[in-house]
Amino acid sequence: KWKNNKKNGQGVYYFASGDKYEGEWKDGDHHGQGAYTFVGGDKYIGEWKDGKHNGQGTYTYITGSKYIGQWKDGSKDGKGVFTHLSGEKYTGDFKNNKYHGKGTYIYDDGDKYIGEFIDGELNGQGTLVYAGGDKYIGEWKDGKKNGQGTYTYENGDKYEGEWKDGDKNGQGTYTLANGEEYSGEWKDGKKIVNLALSNNDEKITTKFVKNGFLYFLTFILLVSGIPVL
Repeated sequence: KWKNNKKNGQGVYYFASGDKYEGEWKDGDHHGQGAYTFVGGDKYIGEWKDGKHNGQGTYTYITGSKYIGQWKDGSKDGKGVFTHLSGEKYTGDFKNNKYHGKGTYIYDDGDKYIGEFIDGELNGQGTLVYAGGDKYIGEWKDGKKNGQGTYTYENGDKYEGEWKDGDKNGQGTYTLANGEEYSGEWKDGKKIVNLALSNNDEKITTKFVKNGFLYFLTFILLVSGIPVL
């Protein structure tokens, strides 16, 4: 239909590029319900406003990925589900075409993250459950563990403390499944051992965690106060 020399109502339009739109029009723009098929193979079916995706809609990519959810001014915005060809799947909030807000991401290897996102990355509070049985609950920044968090291993060991760039960094406590524990400082995932030696001591024993095992070291003090193994 045409009204005031502009497309209005229901109609089909074939673009010179090879794209095709079939649906409702208003004042010359896609407006209402409609389906747009791109010459490259992508396809959008859903609501339109003033020529842009607005409201509820489904976008299917030629690659096999698919988005079902809300749109605003042509961008994914609001609640939605994005399924990748690989099988990975995100369900949650979107803003400006990115994961943003609260959501759940299931990875193709079986890992599952539930928590907060900012600009497409894991940011804020979240829980990552690994397919192998490990679990992390805590803070994230730019897709990595950062801040306070608790990591529970499948074998029952647990680390509670500070993280930076995905590794144990700062103060933390590592507790073995049998109840033994170490509290102290960590750097880049490794325990920092600090020894306070005294000339009055005959020996000193310290412990540290490496690769999930608790080790004990005993130092014998010489008369000079220099420790040797």
